[in-house]
Amino acid sequence: MSQTNTGAAVTTAEPLLNNEMMLLRSLSTSSCFSKEDEEMTRTVLSAFKAKESEIDKRKMEVRERVQAQLGRVEEETRRLAAIREELESLGDPMRKEVLMIRKKIDSVYKELKPLSYSVQKKQREYKEAVDVFNDKNLEKIQLITKLMELAGESENLRLKKLEELSKSIL
Repeated sequence: MSQTNTGAAVTTAEPLLNNEMMLLRSLSTSSCFSKEDEEMTRTVLSAFKAKESEIDKRKMEVRERVQAQLGRVEEETRRLAAIREELESLGDPMRKEVLMIRKKIDSVYKELKPLSYSVQKKQREYKEAVDVFNDKNLEKIQLITKLMELAGESENLRLKKLEELSKSIL
């Protein structure tokens, strides 16, 4: 790219130089210009050529800097692409592990769900059994208390009858 631009600058500069040379020749042949005018024209012309070559030199420097910067940008782009690939490769194993763990969690949850229902059912049955047990235990205590009362009354009656019998025998 820089060669074609440089070539175009050189070919553009050559016709200008040829035109200037022809102007100089025509000026030197014409009698209306003095030697001072010719000398001034030559200095102006050489100053113009110096400025033009300075401009061409600066153009080349700018092109070289732009090319160098483009090269750095391309290198940085390649480095960024490599870093992006590394990041993606790092992310992939983690994603796979996360997916595996999620699947395991789901399967464990599926196994736990019926077990949870079973535990709740067993807890209800246990609570009902404990309530029935407590009710029966309370009923047993009441019956034992009643039995003790009856046994006490029965003994009291037997003692009274025994006393009555013993009084009647004596």
